[in-house]
Amino acid sequence: MRYFFEISYKGSKYNGWQSQPNATGVQAVVEDCIHKLLRSKIEIVASGRTDTGVHCVQQYFHADIPEPLPENILFRINSILPKDIAINSIRKVKNEANARYDAIERIYEYHIIREKDPFRHGFALFFFKSLDIQTMQDAAALLIGKQDFECFSKVKTDVNNFICEINVAEWSEVGKELVFTISANRFLRGMVRAIVGTLLDVGQGRISIDEFRTILKSRDRKEAGANVPASGLYLTKVSYPESIFENEEIF
Repeated sequence: MRYFFEISYKGSKYNGWQSQPNATGVQAVVEDCIHKLLRSKIEIVASGRTDTGVHCVQQYFHADIPEPLPENILFRINSILPKDIAINSIRKVKNEANARYDAIERIYEYHIIREKDPFRHGFALFFFKSLDIQTMQDAAALLIGKQDFECFSKVKTDVNNFICEINVAEWSEVGKELVFTISANRFLRGMVRAIVGTLLDVGQGRISIDEFRTILKSRDRKEAGANVPASGLYLTKVSYPESIFENEEIF
């Protein structure tokens, strides 16, 4: 039986999602906890990989479980997991459902604080320089649509193409924070952090709108701005078609 697990985590202590030989990824921690609980080695497949230090409000992974899950599974698994990782829900899905390939939308947010705040350290970028928010908004609008985003991708990455379809790319002021929200069908490695870094260059007047448009068409990562730190980045939502679920939320 295949289940979708909804997970959230604070990424500060982890080397991203994926299991690695010499570093601790969220995936390995979760697989180890499931193994202890079910006494069976279970491999999990996530909707996507988050990089080292990136936080996650909502992510999904699927797992094939040989036996029916006990009713108190959610409480039991959360009691074993570290405090910075939580399973929020579990739903049974069709056997062919895939957490990675069936996702139809992913949403990220990048948080920036304009005043030093010790309580947001590690969870937002402190950026004190003056910014032209409207010009950053105008540049972000150029990202909308289906196009090649190789200029914002890590150079060494194993993908068939660099085409993504972005539906939302906008800045908003939430309280004292400046938040960049971006939604797409898929993202490339390092893509959001490179986009934000380049938009901050636009906001400082270091790059014009026309130059930003040229960068988009260049397919050259060296033309874009530097990656902003991972600590301000959050994967906030992953969406799926309802047709893949067997029933309503069960745990």
